[in-house]
Amino acid sequence: MNAGHFQSVELEDLGALRVGGSDAVRFLQGQLSSDLGRVSAERSALAGLHNPQGRTIALLRLVQLAPNDLLALLPRELVAAVAARLAKYVLRAKVKIADESPQWRIGGLIASGLGDSAAPGALPKLSGAQHRLGETILVCVGEQPARWLLISPAASDGQTAPRSETSSQSGTLPRAVPAGREVWRQLDIIAGMPQVYEATSEEFVAQMLNLDVLGAIALDKGCYTGQEVIARAHYRGRVKRRLQRFRSRRPLDLKPGDAGELADGRAFKVVEALRLEDGRCDFLAVAPLPAAEPELSADTQPDAMLERVSAPLGVRPWQAGNAALTRSNVGAPATGTALHTALPAELTTTGAVWAPFATSPASPRRAGPGTLPEPVSEPPPHDLERLDLPYALPD
Repeated sequence: MNAGHFQSVELEDLGALRVGGSDAVRFLQGQLSSDLGRVSAERSALAGLHNPQGRTIALLRLVQLAPNDLLALLPRELVAAVAARLAKYVLRAKVKIADESPQWRIGGLIASGLGDSAAPGALPKLSGAQHRLGETILVCVGEQPARWLLISPAASDGQTAPRSETSSQSGTLPRAVPAGREVWRQLDIIAGMPQVYEATSEEFVAQMLNLDVLGAIALDKGCYTGQEVIARAHYRGRVKRRLQRFRSRRPLDLKPGDAGELADGRAFKVVEALRLEDGRCDFLAVAPLPAAEPELSADTQPDAMLERVSAPLGVRPWQAGNAALTRSNVGAPATGTALHTALPAELTTTGAVWAPFATSPASPRRAGPGTLPEPVSEPPPHDLERLDLPYALPD
């Protein structure tokens, strides 16, 4: 981004679900994890819709159009399923649920290289704050950098006036340079903001997505679907799997729902991902939190496959004097022979063998004297690096 300007993004992949009627707020209060009593004309809310097992079906951004008239923003691919799910619980409540995605235009505005003082007064400054500018609703969803959702009715031809021309007595939206959808997704990943898609719906308990840290769970409200499991996770035990940010060191193509393994053997599942210009991947994934011991952290482990080989033998190949095992030589006959020559006597008497994977050479493991590769002075790089999120996770 160039310094000192605004960027606009079309968020056409987002849909709008409208929930109205005299019982709308009370109905959603029993379905979503946020406190609907805090949603107003000045404040939006992030909320999760969960199944009875506490797993997140969808993540919604709630905006008040009028008292008992709410608009929920979520991925367009989930709107129909969420509408059908909510409709099952309406019963006799005076609530109307409708997919209004075609009736609304949703975009984003990013303040690139501008301080708070430089943003026009019409733009709300605090995350979650909501403001109406003419027919456009502005919702602040980030502060560093500042960015806003812009929600406006679509005209009969599916178009509205340019964003920069939207104005009222209270102010005018700034002119902005168009940017691609990937810019907004990158900022979501940097901010540690998850999203739920068809591929990940009902995969994660709320706290695994850090919804408790992001203010999408109200622990002091009444019951809602999934509340028992979510409350138990908060009050009775530490959540061992959390949303974390990673970046690959090599070209990698990931998408939400993909699963993989970290360098130390921890399994992860992708929540949001973006392929960078150099082919690497920046992504959010749910994975077990790293252990406190330095030797088990993601920063010091070698390739996960190699660690599984070396750990039972008591050999850490990145320590001085040990073999330098890499993907290129791990299956070599000489390496296998050398490792078994170096086995402690108490292990060789047990008949332990070195077989890292099915394609290992079938030649005898102890044949010949064998020689070890040159030792390495520092750990080899692993494929993924763990990046810090802008918020702290609970202990």
